[in-house]
Amino acid sequence: MKEKFLPIILGTDANAYGLARSFNDKYNIKSLAIGSFPLRETRNSKIMDVKIVSNLADEKILLDTLLKLGKEYKQKYDYLILLSCAEWYTDPIVNNFEQLSKYYILPFMNKKLKDQLEDKESFYNICEKYNLDYPKTYIVTNQNKTNIKLPFDFPVALKASNSTLYSQINFEGKEKSYKINNQTQLEKTVNQIFEAGYQGHIVIQDFIPGADDTMYVLNCYSNKEGKVKMMCLGRCILEEHSPYGIGNYRAIISEGNKQIYEKIQHFLEDIKYIGFSNFDLKYDYRDHKYKLFEINIRQGRSSYFTTAAGLNMAKYLVEDYILNQNNETEYNYNKFLWLHTPKKILDKYVYNPEVLNEAKKLIKEKKYAYTLINKKDNSLTRKFWIKRIYNKDYGTFKLYPPKKDDEK
Repeated sequence: MKEKFLPIILGTDANAYGLARSFNDKYNIKSLAIGSFPLRETRNSKIMDVKIVSNLADEKILLDTLLKLGKEYKQKYDYLILLSCAEWYTDPIVNNFEQLSKYYILPFMNKKLKDQLEDKESFYNICEKYNLDYPKTYIVTNQNKTNIKLPFDFPVALKASNSTLYSQINFEGKEKSYKINNQTQLEKTVNQIFEAGYQGHIVIQDFIPGADDTMYVLNCYSNKEGKVKMMCLGRCILEEHSPYGIGNYRAIISEGNKQIYEKIQHFLEDIKYIGFSNFDLKYDYRDHKYKLFEINIRQGRSSYFTTAAGLNMAKYLVEDYILNQNNETEYNYNKFLWLHTPKKILDKYVYNPEVLNEAKKLIKEKKYAYTLINKKDNSLTRKFWIKRIYNKDYGTFKLYPPKKDDEK
């Protein structure tokens, strides 16, 4: 007799573990993770199996691997659910949707819409149409890079419009995103990026002042009919600030905001979005607006905070594709603390006393959770390595502490 379903997760990082844990928390099943490297976050696990395939980011290798696994596992399972933890996995899935859909449930939208949303320049044009707030923006191309005249003052934020293309280049001093303080620094950074071979556009934006606790993250799930079924907002209270990890959340308190929920739900349903979506926002105290930075065409790496807050991510997928249920939309308003760093780090680097006291209160009330610390998956070997992963933050934050003022 076949098993009912198997989640197949592309990626072996904390994002992948959070997804596997969501399925295990709700349905007590093991997932299969596939990736290019055996990362510590998913090793020695009882809730998931891991398969390593060299050069999996290569589209042909990924497609061949998935088609082979699809034929094999469809003999054992009624349903295979394919999920992505990174853009370089999402693109090949959408590009080869027809072939893969013979074997897998694919909770993704069409290629045209995906490309429009993933490119930041295109996304901001869509924001204009739907009256979604975003920072003042200036676009740099290979053609206008020698004559950059910004319509707003320094400091500014700089990032690649196409993160997939940007991930394929390397150069000394490369960062995930940049804070630029003057024209000389701006021109130097732009030239470095283009000279390294980047083929896309560069986004320069008005720098929104504010510390880590002005950042927000929103996770949503839209069913196969394009209807939003889950929304969970989180307030970041601590981020990583190293050059390669900047913007990665280390602590989030979940909460709710009806105005944000209504605007984003209307947007997602009007464009007929399908699957998980993940938005980064920042509160701008200058005009009291929440401004969008980007949308990820998947759940974010910190998305287990959604499951921890009470809205299990796996549940919405299973109810949608396997149980064919059309339940009411669920909106999170529950306060819950998600951590990806030792609790002692909060005492030293969460500078806002009101926010720190709220985190401490939730810890005291046992309303907190770690993605990687799981009582159902706590072998001695795993506990040792997970502790080492988290304890690295003592050194990271010492080298790259958050700003104590509003320069974030």
